[in-house]
Amino acid sequence: MRNETTTSVWDPVVRVGHGLLIVGFATAYLTEGKPAWLHEWSGYGLAAVVALRIVWGFVGPRHARFGEFVVSPVAGLRYLRDLVTFRAPRHLGHSPAGGLMVLALLASLLTTTVTGVAYLGMSRDRGPLSPWLGAEAAAQIAAMPPGAEETREIRRRRPGRWMKEIHEIAANATLALVLLHVGGVLLASVVHRENLPRAMVTGRKRATP
Repeated sequence: MRNETTTSVWDPVVRVGHGLLIVGFATAYLTEGKPAWLHEWSGYGLAAVVALRIVWGFVGPRHARFGEFVVSPVAGLRYLRDLVTFRAPRHLGHSPAGGLMVLALLASLLTTTVTGVAYLGMSRDRGPLSPWLGAEAAAQIAAMPPGAEETREIRRRRPGRWMKEIHEIAANATLALVLLHVGGVLLASVVHRENLPRAMVTGRKRATP
């Protein structure tokens, strides 16, 4: 096997953030609120990482910046067309389709976390948005007899159910994007003869085209 020259591409913030997003989303999605504390804190962690990645997209190094990889949807679709026909050019940083996927995932994760926090405030008067959204839930909780257990009927009538529905739709949309992302990465690895998952772990990619 020939020795190939590699170059540093992905900085530690991008790499560690990528890993934390994987762990955080998998934990939050698979727990589905049971236990509630794990689901909620996974969501808070996701929100923090997404916020950091957005900031890093403006102040981070070259390949982490949005200005380096954000392209038009037409350019992204053109790259995908060339990728499935094994004619797509290799990019050292994000490909046009990969850059658009980064934006889509950040948007879907942000929507998922914000709606989750909003629902928590509206339904349980808990979380950072509860001072603004929790009045109805607080009144419902105060009306319950001391020591009374929450019944199915109470859960059904919990305020903010519509917010929960948006939260679940956003979470499922994020999962769909994740699966598309994994498929695209694996296909690009084959087309360009490069282990892209390993590159995200090590931060280094082949220096030559």
